[in-house]
Amino acid sequence: MTGRLAGKVALVVGAGSIGPGWGNGKATSVLFAREGADVFCVDINGAAAEETASLIHDEGGRADAHVADVTSHDAIRDMVAACVDRFGRIDVLDNNVGIAEVGGVVELDEADWDRVFAVNLKSVYLTMKHVIPVMLDQGAGSIVNISSIASIRHTGVPYATYYTTKAGLNHLTRATAVEYAPRGIRVNAVLPGLMKTPMVEKGVGLAQEYAGGDVDEMWRVRDEQCPMGHMGDAWDVAHAALFLASDEAKYVTGIELVVDGGITLKYS
Repeated sequence: MTGRLAGKVALVVGAGSIGPGWGNGKATSVLFAREGADVFCVDINGAAAEETASLIHDEGGRADAHVADVTSHDAIRDMVAACVDRFGRIDVLDNNVGIAEVGGVVELDEADWDRVFAVNLKSVYLTMKHVIPVMLDQGAGSIVNISSIASIRHTGVPYATYYTTKAGLNHLTRATAVEYAPRGIRVNAVLPGLMKTPMVEKGVGLAQEYAGGDVDEMWRVRDEQCPMGHMGDAWDVAHAALFLASDEAKYVTGIELVVDGGITLKYS
């Protein structure tokens, strides 16, 4: 590794993994640490956050685990204060929390609609609300919001909440980028395509939609959908986030970096 984040502090929200393997936040946290950052690993699942921090410790890096409910204003306020208390600053904020609820507008319960909006969109509003003042005091910072190609395309799965919240996240990213560009803060989004991660396998009911619950068949179908012939993985998302977090992207703000193996280039 080349120390692309040497001397920086990264706050990764959603740093755990929903199951065995590498989720986006887990891979991003470890990669940030390998590139020299001190990493504050946040997840609602304390054991998952601790696992990610332990991986970093085992490789000689510095990390702390923290539990927070990203839909709670007080929890996010306390999370930011704890990170600053531990490491003194916040140079990078990586917002990697996301859930989906399968269903169109007719099928969805109102409670499910509200819950997905709270986790996927309100959480980013709250983290930026409390992190940006820290970055303003420092005179610089980079925020990376993990969106999805579902924000710009219908992916064939009926989940109105996911499409809508991720599209909202894109424009929140753009609007915030414009507002804070003159003050040294960059705000960008990464849009992963079809990825092979624990969340896809366990967390959003996609196996049922794709293949009647057959996970292996779901993987096969998703691989076939991709022009490259295979899905991406958490490390593809992590490397995109690393670029945007690093000073290599010092003149990049307000973009939507698509990481999808070319699938959004297709008509169908």
